[in-house]
This record gives sequence, C-alpha cells and structure tokens, in this order.
Amino acid sequence: MLTVRLRSLPDPYAKHLIQALIDHFFLDVEDRVRAVLQPKNTPRSSLSSSSSSPSASANPTNGSTPSSFYTIANANGENGKSRGNAPERLVTRQMKILKEQWAGLGLSMDYALVKGDAEMAGAVWRNFLGARGARGIVYPSSSLNSPSSSSPSSTSPSTTSPASTSTQYFRRSVNLSSSTPLPTSPTELEAEERKDDGSGVHDYAPSEAGKYVKYPELMVDVVRYVRREVKRLEGVRDEDVLGVWEIGRQGEGWEALRFGRIRE
Repeated sequence: MLTVRLRSLPDPYAKHLIQALIDHFFLDVEDRVRAVLQPKNTPRSSLSSSSSSPSASANPTNGSTPSSFYTIANANGENGKSRGNAPERLVTRQMKILKEQWAGLGLSMDYALVKGDAEMAGAVWRNFLGARGARGIVYPSSSLNSPSSSSPSSTSPSTTSPASTSTQYFRRSVNLSSSTPLPTSPTELEAEERKDDGSGVHDYAPSEAGKYVKYPELMVDVVRYVRREVKRLEGVRDEDVLGVWEIGRQGEGWEALRFGRIRE
C-alpha cells in the first residue's frame, strides 16, 4: 500500500524512497530469518505466557506476534537450547525465496487493485494465510490412511479417533521457487507437502478444521482495509509524504502515513 503511494511521487523521490523501503524491509527479514535459524535461549515460561492470547506482545526471539493463525517457528530452539550461527548458504537461500515471494505479492496486489475484491481476497489467502486448505479441508471423520486421503473430496468415515488423526496429519502449500528443486510428479509434490519446512504455516489439523470458518470474514476485513488505506494515502499531500528534508527533522510528519487498524 505504501509502495503504491510512493510511486505517485515525482522523480527521483519515488525511485529512491521505494528502494529505501525495500532495503529496510529485507534487512528486517534477514534479522528474523537468523533469529528463527539460531534462536536465543529464552525461558519457555515467558514464551507460553506471551502466546496465551492473540494480543500478546511480539516474541522476543524473532519479533513475531503469536496468533491463532501463525505458530512461531522454532521459537526457542531445540529443547530450549541456543544454536550456533546459521549457515550463510541457508540464509541466502531463504532470502532468495522471500525475494520471489515479495515480487509475487506486489504483482498480485497490484493486479487485484485493478481487477476487483474477489481477486484481492485470493491474493490475501495465498500470501497472508499460507493458502491453507488449498487441497481441501480434512475433518476429524476423514480417512487419512487411505490412498485418496489427499483429495479434497475424501470424507469417508474412519475408525481413527480425532486426536490420533490430528497428530498424524500434516500438509502445507508448497512454494514453488527457482531456488529449490521443483516436484516433477504428483507423488513428489504430495511428498513435499507432507514435509514440515519449519515455517509454522500449514493446514490446520482435522481437530482444528473449524478455524477455516473464520477465513471468509477475515479476507473481507483485509480487503476492506487495503481499499480504505489506499484511498486514505491517496489524500495525503506529497509534501507530507516526503517530510522535512532537514538534518534532525527527518522523522517529522510520519503520523500522516501511519496505518490504521484492520478491524476498527
């Protein structure tokens, strides 16, 4: 949304400010990637107390805020122990993937602004909600052991209890990227979907299928929010966006750009 507003600034301000925004974004992303790959030794008691409510403060290890839609990945390391430095190869790979995701998000949101709310809701679902449920919603009564269990229409009864199916079931949407080998067959794709990539974003377990009911309402709220904020930013003067270009006063006027709450 901010990028859309910055594009309307006269040259060379638009180009330089957008680049500065991207630079700050990816510096922050790299810090969070490293925090996940090499978490500090934070007492589990503080993590459990901070994640007890959706309004809890951000996690001290990686800055992420706990919620019912996102599980903090590797919040405290394995068995509560700090890890050594993350391999630079792994960090670089993750940054390349995130770069492609950022470019895809920008393109899909730009297209949705022109195309309509339904397209934007789809972009929100894919990019912000992890495309959860893309292969269908699995309920506690679904058979997870049959060969057709990955099919969205698979709702045959099963003698397996909901508790045991929740522990057995795992599926995520695979992010196709030039930085990772692409599955060459449906079998390979399904196997990749069953692997936990440690992101904390994956389909809900059968016992949590009721959470999908909130998705349409959430997508409507986010679409309204994007439209509302884009319109509001359109009314902010260029002078207010650029701020005061004097040493020591660069932070003045930022209040006009401050985003509002998604749900008012």
